[in-house]
Amino acid sequence: MKFAFLADPLDHFKIYKDTTYAMMVEAARRGHELFAFQQKDMAFRDGKVSADVQRITLTGDQDDWYRAEPPLASSLDAFDAIVVRKDPPFNMEYVYLTYLLEVAEKQGAHVFNRPEAIRSHNEKLAIAQFPQFTAPTLVTSDAARVRAFHQEHKDIILKPLDGMGGTGIFRVRDDGMNLGSIIETLTGNGAHTIMVQRFIPEIVQGDKRVLLIGGEVVPFCLARIPQGGEVRGNLAAGGLGVAQPISARDREIGEALAPVLLKRGLLLVGLDVIGDCLTEINVTSPTCFQEIKQQTGFDVAAMFIDALERQCK
Repeated sequence: MKFAFLADPLDHFKIYKDTTYAMMVEAARRGHELFAFQQKDMAFRDGKVSADVQRITLTGDQDDWYRAEPPLASSLDAFDAIVVRKDPPFNMEYVYLTYLLEVAEKQGAHVFNRPEAIRSHNEKLAIAQFPQFTAPTLVTSDAARVRAFHQEHKDIILKPLDGMGGTGIFRVRDDGMNLGSIIETLTGNGAHTIMVQRFIPEIVQGDKRVLLIGGEVVPFCLARIPQGGEVRGNLAAGGLGVAQPISARDREIGEALAPVLLKRGLLLVGLDVIGDCLTEINVTSPTCFQEIKQQTGFDVAAMFIDALERQCK
């Protein structure tokens, strides 16, 4: 099969931990052809979505890890699957990307995750559809509401709705130190909507990434444990990743969401779970494949390519 990966620049990959790279390695091992392109390579003209796509070959070298042929203008329906692996931020450029991919779908392209589903599941706000699994949460741009929420819960987390890797996340304890300044900064003095959640003390045990693939729950998660006084467990913020079997509660949440999200067109989802609470639903480019395999031996990439092959057939 021909798999085209819509990703950020390949030269930026850190292949020792990159999930997209792990997908490519497994697909190549099975004899599939690999292609890559970026959002900037796409265009709509005369009723058709196309992209300048490069065929790539993996070298096995850790430093010089791929060879790329000259790009060729290709209709996206020429591939068995378009695998969307572009990182956030989920800004208007990302929204435009989903619109173009939707047009390509109507012309016969097979896109995973489906662009409409990506657009419909903001990675922070999507948890509002499953309130039975979440901690107390407020979404607002109004400072008075944030202050009232803090008064009620005393210890809170504030974060933007379009970030990744822990960017822009703040904790405010019962003393309310810097709450006003943080509200002003995150909301732009009321111009931007943010999320506020009750602080979950189990973060010291890790912010767990629970993966859903093809409607099934991966049996291991990666607990990302904050380090050095940080409140954030994100690996990008210096968190320590510890793979472990999922808990009964993790499985309960995963099995409740997996079939629902697959039906909506989400082949790969990364749930964030702290303690017993669902905190985010990641649908753009969920990660942690390599860390789980390295520490447990469970081949997450193989499970993903199995699911992708089933969808293509």
